[in-house]
Amino acid sequence: MRPPPGQFPPAVRLWIFCPWAGAPTRASAFLAALPQADLRARISDSADENLLRLARLDCDWHGESVRCLDALVQPGIEFRSAQVLGAAGLAEFARACVQCPADETWWLVFTGQHPGTLPGDLAAQVSAHIRRHGGRVLFYAFDEASRTMPGCAALAPHLDVLIHDESPLAPAVAARLPAGCVTVHRSWVANFVPFAVPFHDNPGPSIVFLGSQAGLTAHRSRQLAFLQDRFKDCFTAHHDHTVAVSSRDQLTRHRVALCPEGRKFTTPAMARTHTDRPFWSGCLGLVPVAEDSRTGDRLTGLANAGLIIRYPHGDLMALGEACERALALSEAERQRIYRHFNTHETIGAVVAGALAAAMAPSVPLARAG
Repeated sequence: MRPPPGQFPPAVRLWIFCPWAGAPTRASAFLAALPQADLRARISDSADENLLRLARLDCDWHGESVRCLDALVQPGIEFRSAQVLGAAGLAEFARACVQCPADETWWLVFTGQHPGTLPGDLAAQVSAHIRRHGGRVLFYAFDEASRTMPGCAALAPHLDVLIHDESPLAPAVAARLPAGCVTVHRSWVANFVPFAVPFHDNPGPSIVFLGSQAGLTAHRSRQLAFLQDRFKDCFTAHHDHTVAVSSRDQLTRHRVALCPEGRKFTTPAMARTHTDRPFWSGCLGLVPVAEDSRTGDRLTGLANAGLIIRYPHGDLMALGEACERALALSEAERQRIYRHFNTHETIGAVVAGALAAAMAPSVPLARAG
């Protein structure tokens, strides 16, 4: 027998939707098989080696998000082994919902804009189904899904948790959220299992730029040329789509990470940047340095706390000085940054806290900002 509405069984099992998955599979098995997975059937041109390389980077990145979600820790909640499924596994998942064990609360978890990849309102239909059978639905959008993702308004009435970017939700989505939906405005963080990469207590006095080819604007190119001239061999620029998961720990040889800010900006130079770089740089123990292109955003609080170092938009001399300050931070200051980002700025920390808020037995479910 399922408990009354508003009460939850003592254990939680996540069912994580990932476009790179198929039939429901235990997360640990999915992750173990992922490095050897043949992705050629999943790309538009199986002979295009560059497209295959980009697919591998994307697949592995989302795999790390699954790893984070399978490692949640929260006082008072027992997290059982997560399951992973793709579009091909939704029908099997829907059948399984009918027989959910009485001692478990099942959560269907969407991330990114993945619900929008499903046809029609399928994400909403599956979400409504699991809720009818006592389950719950969490959507961590990372970015502006309410304003850009197809089907977001249809999905909204079936959400128990929505984690979204810091900008206002699209009115059509905000109006359809249930009164009990826990809504957290928190965009990109690190898809790192906390403290998985040990702190490097003596990295070299070097700086790595963590950008992408898409964000290599004329403005950014001027900055990189300036830094190359100023820091010589102590400066390295990375322009790939992202850093391969298997190579992340190699970045700990650097002391400082120059990062795109991680928000959508109106300035052309910042309009196409990635969004998670400052957060996983901090988790690696690097000192994040980011351009200040807009005030009032979430990174301002981190800068005010001395957890990242910022410089004014377009000011090359200030950029150089910010990098010098970052290089000069003591080991104790770098350890403080490392501890903060691993404790507070990871997918696991954000999701576990939101789940706890939604399942709190002592208070009615209410929307939280």
